Amino acid sequence: MRKVELNMKEDFKYKIIKNLVENDGNKKKAALKLNCKLRTINRLIIQFNLYGKKAFIHGNHGRTPSCSFSPEVKAYVIEKYINEYSDTNFAHFCEILNEDDSILISDNTLRNWLISHYVVSPKAKRKTKNNMTKLLKVKLNNEKSKKVKNEIKETISLIDSSVAHPRRPKSKYFGEMIQMDASSFEWVPGIIWHLHLAIDDATNEVVGAYFDTQETLNGYYNTLYQILTNYGIPAMFYTDKRTVFEYIRKNNAFDDDDTFTQFSYACHTLGIDIKTTSVAQAKGRIERLNQTFQSRLPVELRRHNINNIEAANEFLKSYLKKFNSLFALQVNITKSVFEKQPPIEKINCTLAILTPRKFDSASCIRYKNNYYIPKSSQNIPYYFKNKTDGIVIESFDKKLYINVLDTLYALDQIPKHEKYSKEFDQEEESKIKEKYIPSLDHPWRNDDILGFFARQKHRQSSAHV
Repeated sequence: MRKVELNMKEDFKYKIIKNLVENDGNKKKAALKLNCKLRTINRLIIQFNLYGKKAFIHGNHGRTPSCSFSPEVKAYVIEKYINEYSDTNFAHFCEILNEDDSILISDNTLRNWLISHYVVSPKAKRKTKNNMTKLLKVKLNNEKSKKVKNEIKETISLIDSSVAHPRRPKSKYFGEMIQMDASSFEWVPGIIWHLHLAIDDATNEVVGAYFDTQETLNGYYNTLYQILTNYGIPAMFYTDKRTVFEYIRKNNAFDDDDTFTQFSYACHTLGIDIKTTSVAQAKGRIERLNQTFQSRLPVELRRHNINNIEAANEFLKSYLKKFNSLFALQVNITKSVFEKQPPIEKINCTLAILTPRKFDSASCIRYKNNYYIPKSSQNIPYYFKNKTDGIVIESFDKKLYINVLDTLYALDQIPKHEKYSKEFDQEEESKIKEKYIPSLDHPWRNDDILGFFARQKHRQSSAHV
């Protein structure tokens, strides 16, 4: 005869009714103990007399719930995560399952499935990792097989304990503070890129993202370009001292490697305040965003077969919209303090690279291994004496100008060979269009540029006295 097994609640009810029937007890006391009415007690007595202990087994005992997943689906999900997406956090993997396989499960369900296989999320908290480590150590002590022991030790070594950043209040307004940083990571297998990111402190909206091979002025300029064109001019940038606006150990404000000072000059021109910190926890939103992108973005790039930096930057445009729809607060929750977007022409002029050059004896300057001659807007060439100082200005849209004595000229590249021969070519030379030269009310005046960098150097030298 098959043994009847009851759970704790069912067994308690069985013992009360059994004692009531065998000892002819008080039905009212039994009803109080079971928190039910007399009619229920009478019904239980009848069931006990007919079926005995078996009558107290719940009707759904041993049945599979209609909303549960089949063992095949569960095995498929666990195998897919362990073999293909072990570097993905649970919530992200649930989104991928829904998109790729139309399997809709919660991250808690996935967590329970994977914990039973001693798998934790790569973004698990320290307490979760410590608890899993304890379970694995108990299993290790009870295991006899050396092969299994080695596998358990390897699993334990992969589970580390990370310290979370402390919290601080968010900013009140959208655009009040933009945290900015660059994240060096192996975004595609075997290749390390630097992802320049910017996040709004009030809404957690990612307002700019750009890949580059290094942490460069170009990367930050492209991130700022996205902010200016999509949102407007923010009030402040909060960033890392190590990567932005370091003036010490720079003898020349226009050294080619002194690029971040030029970024600060662009922000100065736009009226954007800049604050820096050497404490990573102070700008915890951008640090946490770096971790989130390092967890999610490599998986998405792999899913879309992206392995070059140009395609990755193009993918970021659509990915940011999807990411913000999941994690950012709605903009209408808080007031925006972004100033109106400046014209594209002004943005191109502001996000410029400034480089000092001297004219040679042929009245030309050399820039990026090419020779250029200054021309007016009517394409009239200008000639300057040997060693005359000038500032080459490469605008964001890659147009070249030169500032000589606070007069702007367009730079015309001198080709290595003539494109047209008057003697042997029958085609007529195409008409040369007039060149656009910005007016002097833009931020490229010598006194403004040199004065800005002089003030910054004086501020740095005073701070180290």
